[in-house]
Amino acid sequence: MAQDFPQSVLFCCDHNSTRSPMAEGLMKKFYGHRAYVQSAGVKGEMEIDGFAVAVCAELGVELERHRVRSFDEMEQWGDDLSGFDLIVALSPASQRRALEMTGTFHVDVEYWPIIDPTGLGETREAKLTSYRQARDQIVTRMTERFGPATEE
Repeated sequence: MAQDFPQSVLFCCDHNSTRSPMAEGLMKKFYGHRAYVQSAGVKGEMEIDGFAVAVCAELGVELERHRVRSFDEMEQWGDDLSGFDLIVALSPASQRRALEMTGTFHVDVEYWPIIDPTGLGETREAKLTSYRQARDQIVTRMTERFGPATEE
């Protein structure tokens, strides 16, 4: 059942290279400008994952230009977590970090247990299958939480 639609959403995962950028891109595609959407990771030392780029492109979501960033970089750049209505953690580590960083102000933090497809599958096609599974889990959770896509 869809709940109130937030004005701003932060998706987070471990490295901001796979799950959270997929969620950010999908949210922007499905709901347009209804909400301000960003993503971050506990760490930000990696680049955008090529398999994430590939499986999102299948749905018309462009991730090639995504710039990976961490919670620490967000703070350094002046992005205030208290400015988000909702933080969606896609990994246990990011949920812990989001809860630690929002302990002094009210921000809703939700945990969506999305599989980490990195390292799964031996062949390219098997890897793509794992990434599609993660992408599809995000789509399912997103439409359950925010309602049907309103692609602009």
